[in-house]
Amino acid sequence: MRLLITPSAVQDIEDIGFYIAQDNARRALSFIGELRQQFRIIASTPLAYRSRKELGENLRSSGYGRYVIFFECSDELVTIVRVLHEARDLGAQLSPQVGPAPMH
Repeated sequence: MRLLITPSAVQDIEDIGFYIAQDNARRALSFIGELRQQFRIIASTPLAYRSRKELGENLRSSGYGRYVIFFECSDELVTIVRVLHEARDLGAQLSPQVGPAPMH
């Protein structure tokens, strides 16, 4: 199954790496590698993970350490949506941004 990582998830991963690197740069790199490996595991068996319909219609999640990986899956594609620390307000982080309507 193909794997796609959204820009929001890429930013989450960069933020996690930066945070860990403040104390241990080597661990930051290894942890990011571990997250990427977890993404591949998710892509191999996405339906084995918990459905999170309370947060999004097609959303599923996988815990990794103190982080929660949120993803969506279709027949051919697993999309990593966000990677968030478990202590954050997950619902608020996953809700669509409300802003002005686009101008035509």
